[in-house]
Amino acid sequence: MLSGTFISFEGPDGAGKTSALAAITAEIQPALGDRLTITREPGGNPISESIRAIILDRANTAMDYRTEALLYAAARRQHLAETVLPALAADQLVLCDRYVDSSIAYQGAGRQIGEQAVAQMNDFATDGLLPELTIYFDVPAEVGLRRIQAHRQADQVDRLDVEQTAFHDRVRAAYLRLQQAHPERIKLIDATQAPEQVVAEALTLIKQTAKRYF
Repeated sequence: MLSGTFISFEGPDGAGKTSALAAITAEIQPALGDRLTITREPGGNPISESIRAIILDRANTAMDYRTEALLYAAARRQHLAETVLPALAADQLVLCDRYVDSSIAYQGAGRQIGEQAVAQMNDFATDGLLPELTIYFDVPAEVGLRRIQAHRQADQVDRLDVEQTAFHDRVRAAYLRLQQAHPERIKLIDATQAPEQVVAEALTLIKQTAKRYF
């Protein structure tokens, strides 16, 4: 029985979702304590973090796109089994930096291997588990890429960050399609706003969805 609440954070590269998650964590962690789990994909445990290192290594230029998608799905399955499902079973609020929608947008649309095919692959990996709420931080591709160039160190730029603008345009378009198809789950925040406004809007959505924790 999964009694906890699962919320994912999504967005194109440079949208600021990871920074927003850090600010939100600092805000709510003191009150929630061990009822809060913060995690990320790919990653969240040693096996999934090892897969993450392989996927994002800029040296792995020969990686086939389907291999990449399968590795993301494998990391996600292990993340669920080892990190997310136990936390939800323990009645925790789980905030996750990326989940299935990322694979649909980045591999399905960005890599052009098929959004439906990637969705089906991940339905198997997750056994159909979706978050109660997905907060989508929306930003135009060119804005996100400018932010990456301005704020990330050279050793922080990964294989996906160095893709051309057209790739990131496809990713954003897929996210917007997902949001329009699932408006009850995926809520859009304009991430071109001031960071404090973005964080405030995200916190409001979290408290509305997980009100019993607050």
